[in-house]
Amino acid sequence: MAERLARRGFEVVQAENGEQALQLLEQFAFDVVVTDLRMPGVDGTHVIKAAIERYPGIVGIVVTGYGTVRDAVEAIKKGAADFIAKPFQFDELMHVLQKALEQRRLKSENAYLRSQLEERYKFGGILGKSLPMKALFQVLETVARASSTILITGETGTGKEVVARAIHHNSTRRLHRFVALNCSAIPETLLEAELFGHVRGAFTGAVGMRQGRFEQAHKGTLFLDEVGTMSVALQMKLLRALQEREFERVGDSQTIKVDVRVIAATNSDLAAMVRAGTFREDLYYRLNVIPIRLPPLRDRRDDIPLLAQHFLEKFGGEGTKLHLSQGAVRRLMAYHWPGNVRQLENAIERAVALGSGRDQIEVSDLPPEIQASPEPAASPTVDFPEEGLDLPAYLSTIERDLIQKSLERTGGNRNKAAELLRIKRTTLVEKLRRLETL
Repeated sequence: MAERLARRGFEVVQAENGEQALQLLEQFAFDVVVTDLRMPGVDGTHVIKAAIERYPGIVGIVVTGYGTVRDAVEAIKKGAADFIAKPFQFDELMHVLQKALEQRRLKSENAYLRSQLEERYKFGGILGKSLPMKALFQVLETVARASSTILITGETGTGKEVVARAIHHNSTRRLHRFVALNCSAIPETLLEAELFGHVRGAFTGAVGMRQGRFEQAHKGTLFLDEVGTMSVALQMKLLRALQEREFERVGDSQTIKVDVRVIAATNSDLAAMVRAGTFREDLYYRLNVIPIRLPPLRDRRDDIPLLAQHFLEKFGGEGTKLHLSQGAVRRLMAYHWPGNVRQLENAIERAVALGSGRDQIEVSDLPPEIQASPEPAASPTVDFPEEGLDLPAYLSTIERDLIQKSLERTGGNRNKAAELLRIKRTTLVEKLRRLETL
């Protein structure tokens, strides 16, 4: 057997008995162990058990002349990948060996992909170093361990689904499915069937039975985006599913029970919708068990350079040397970002495409609306004297100078001057009176 395996390309080491096999296992991490089952001293079951305890990924194959079901079950329980009864053809051993190695490879790949998912969606993978994001991370670390329903609110483009996926992949449900449904993207007539499934003939076009998103997310997480767009009638059915953890498919009377964690998201003010009567109050409280509000990008401007560099690396390819010019960074920081992180990502993708062949992204590579945003004025430098200064007097001097410049620019028009200073006209008049008395 050793000679024939070697001819097939395997590197083979032989052991005369179980004791020698254990000694060899202590010296080298083998990929495969093929052992007889019944041997004097240390038998094959013990060899398999010891090999797997030391190397969990090793493939163990047992060969025996006592091919009983009991022997096979005992060997499999100890971790053997398969069991071959004597007499056997060598091709049978090769088939078992190749099948076991293929299963090992797939298991290894799945473990790698799962680790990549966990790395991608762990809270450290959500970029942000600003104070609002640090506070958000603390909340996410706490709620991920619970199974309560979560309501994520925030403007369009703030990353509500990214946060929902991060919560799922840091929870005890991460080994099961994360199922997402955008409620605003499905016609109202079909949304109920998408949520709860349907049976054949339930409506025109229902040619067979279909599982809904609730069933698909069993043991996992169901993410309902733009939940505020649901009709009041469907809201009632969703409320029952959340309260009872059961529902019926459209056109069926059989009750289906599920174990699902629901994370809902909206960019609407659900509390205002409750007051207006367009959203059920009881459903609102059922969804709003743990509220999470995502800050808009304009409230976390410190994160813009970090996010921009991340998107440069994403669209520029691995090992990219792309970077933003100082002018481009200042324009990005000055812009108000109504589309938030999604808009920033699109802007950087456009800039990378237009700046092809250059290492530096310039202001001219940015979208026109961002180019048009004025650069923020540089902060004035103050020479602080050793003897100190009179802060109220110093600030009054700066205030008087700015008010005077605004009046000069507007030809003495107090209404327009107040607009330039972003204050009310009455406030400007009061400041002028106070400054005249100083």
